[in-house]
Amino acid sequence: MKVETLTVPGATLHYEVRGSGPVVLLICGGVYDAEGFTGLAEALAEDRTVVTYDRRGNSRSLLDGPPAVQSVDEHGDDAYRLLAAVGVTEDEPADVFGNSSGAEIALELAARHPALVRTVVAHEPPAFELLADAPHFRDLIKRVEETFHHDGWEAAMGVFAAGVEMSPSDETPATGDLPSAEAMARMQDNLPFFVGYEVPPFGVWVPDLDALRAGTARIVPAVGAASAGEAPHRAGEELASRLGVAVAEFPGGHGGHGNAAAFAPRLREVLAA
Repeated sequence: MKVETLTVPGATLHYEVRGSGPVVLLICGGVYDAEGFTGLAEALAEDRTVVTYDRRGNSRSLLDGPPAVQSVDEHGDDAYRLLAAVGVTEDEPADVFGNSSGAEIALELAARHPALVRTVVAHEPPAFELLADAPHFRDLIKRVEETFHHDGWEAAMGVFAAGVEMSPSDETPATGDLPSAEAMARMQDNLPFFVGYEVPPFGVWVPDLDALRAGTARIVPAVGAASAGEAPHRAGEELASRLGVAVAEFPGGHGGHGNAAAFAPRLREVLAA
């Protein structure tokens, strides 16, 4: 595995490259960083060049200045610059898998820079604005933001966790898929940035459906078999409906990628379709 850094406007990205062959970019969401995809990346690297990275402001991808409210379009541009840095071209575009808020970034990448993308698998993007109950989530995001500024990140996380109405995960990743103690500590440290500076903009983000329909990238909305009824699962289904494409079901729930032995074969199948 090669560990590299890439200077982008306002930040320096930490990224990792495994394997050789056609490029697949894995974009994590939430508090995860590159190591959260270790099991999946190792499984795919048997015949692919697999790129993982820490999103700006998280873990080892440091901002040039103090924490600031993030924008999905800026994160989409980061992904584009990363693809260019590893040699992806219009003649040989990359496949992209994004989970949760990473799925939103993947969709933004495809909308803004479709020439470098062959297929995007968007696994349970929390695109709440697509849902019939969008006002509930709009109000939730506003309360999370206000609570963060008035009462701190821990109180804001409590508001977010209670309002997003997702079941605690009962998935049990294989030992080899578990992040290291160092990675777990980094992810814990990412919590204040996540709830204070990522949840507010990502929670009200609206995908550019017209650009996705018009672009050359193939868009595959994806959901977990174990997360039916949860908001990100419903958003994935609604995205598929709005785009007029089929939704792909994957093993597990919102974090199903944590069990690479079950998840990787399905991802390979979807990318090859």
